[in-house]
Amino acid sequence: MTSPSPSGPNAEPGQPPPGGPARLDFDRSPARPGTVAPVPPGPRRLPWRRRRTALLLIAVLAAGGSVAGLPVLVHRSADRPPMATSNQRSANGGRDEPRVAPTGYPTVGPGSFAAADGRSPVRGYEGPLRRYRVEVEQDTGQDADEFAATVDAVLGDPRSWIASRELRVQRVAEASAADFTIYLATPATSERMCADGGLSTQRYTSCRLPGRVVINLARWMEAVPDYGAPLEVYRTYVINHEVGHEFGELHQACPRPGEPAPVMQQQTYGLDGCLPNAWPYVDGVRYEGELTEGV
Repeated sequence: MTSPSPSGPNAEPGQPPPGGPARLDFDRSPARPGTVAPVPPGPRRLPWRRRRTALLLIAVLAAGGSVAGLPVLVHRSADRPPMATSNQRSANGGRDEPRVAPTGYPTVGPGSFAAADGRSPVRGYEGPLRRYRVEVEQDTGQDADEFAATVDAVLGDPRSWIASRELRVQRVAEASAADFTIYLATPATSERMCADGGLSTQRYTSCRLPGRVVINLARWMEAVPDYGAPLEVYRTYVINHEVGHEFGELHQACPRPGEPAPVMQQQTYGLDGCLPNAWPYVDGVRYEGELTEGV
């Protein structure tokens, strides 16, 4: 938008206003008779060589290059997680291929599982035998037999549920022989599995459904922030906690700040002043807190 020209009672056409720079008004009044109307100056044309150089420079910059050290101006969109191609999705039943998070484990998996081989010894002293199977989601970089060995060591420990002398445990390879299955699944798959039973995990927590214990791979690999204990302690806790639900245990609260947290406390959501604890039995005695709502 062009600002109006200054004017006043003493202003003359074609004369500068008092105190203003001299200029020609090309749109104020017609030319006087017998004179030639001034022509507005058009845009100055660069000499041909300069125009050709400018055009070449524009073409090079448009192609993404640089000239004489000039920066290359390229617009880049924000990074996005890698997505599977249409061919990959078709080969995977229409699902995305596993995506590896910056932490080094995939957050999305194929939803298919590999079972650990063989059987463990029967662990425990008395009571009915509870048989379990171990499965690990494929393409997660986790070995089913190694995960099973950890589960076996936890459930067969004398501080675990067998200390009650009311049950014994054994891992089996056959689905038909198992009373329940323990799964290690990516956040996306675990969320979907838990949602089948009406539980919302938001891809964060593990869960238990009748006959199914689902361990979230993200928690298995990272535990939770500010847990205050090594990863192995959290792993032991999450196995005992979710399997405890399979054995009929309900959630419990922190007894008092500074005391160990009951294994059935939801330690993934915080300790409420308690200290990390992975075992249902401490010094040979069942360690508990008050029951809370929920399972």
